[in-house]
Amino acid sequence: MPTIRIVLATRNTHKFRELAALLRLPGVQWRSLNAVPHAPEVRESGRTFEANAIKKARALADAAGGPALADDSGLEVDALGGAPGVRSARYAGRHGDDLANNAKLLRALRGVPRSKRGAQYRCVLALAVPGRVLGAAHGVWRGRIAESPAGASGFGYDPIFFVPRFCKTAGQLSASVKNRLSHRGQAARRMHRLLARLLKAGKLPQGIQQPPQA
Repeated sequence: MPTIRIVLATRNTHKFRELAALLRLPGVQWRSLNAVPHAPEVRESGRTFEANAIKKARALADAAGGPALADDSGLEVDALGGAPGVRSARYAGRHGDDLANNAKLLRALRGVPRSKRGAQYRCVLALAVPGRVLGAAHGVWRGRIAESPAGASGFGYDPIFFVPRFCKTAGQLSASVKNRLSHRGQAARRMHRLLARLLKAGKLPQGIQQPPQA
């Protein structure tokens, strides 16, 4: 069986490792965005997570000349009308500043009682090949926003995303437990099934031929 090389549209080491583990399949080799140095920067201008994921997957597939998978994910807080939503990664201004994003969110919810701090993580994964989208998968993880950070595992809003079932934040959960419950884990399992069907049907091109180490 030839190796199918699929590029994940991320340079975030944590996200790459998490998704590559969740999407492990015989005959598939996952590469990070570093494998496509000429990939364009894609502005996440969509109004939904699905629109952004599809936009990134299509652009990367065209640049890589083969299959690409992109995700868009973030946090939706009930008391804030669904914010930060698609702006989750840049909520405090600079993209990917987790500490600043967490601090801003806690300030926004200062004085809000526990019963009103409901929230959900949402993830959409989109798979594309040059010229077309092959599918998308969704996942949602309900919880609430803690009053202060706890835990050093995970990334993003994990230290303040409280999971009542375990009485812990996502930042305190083991990787195996988090992957079983999380929005990204749910979406990845659905995408895993789609990938398996496409591989069996021979509908995925091999992709980039000699990618550098990611």
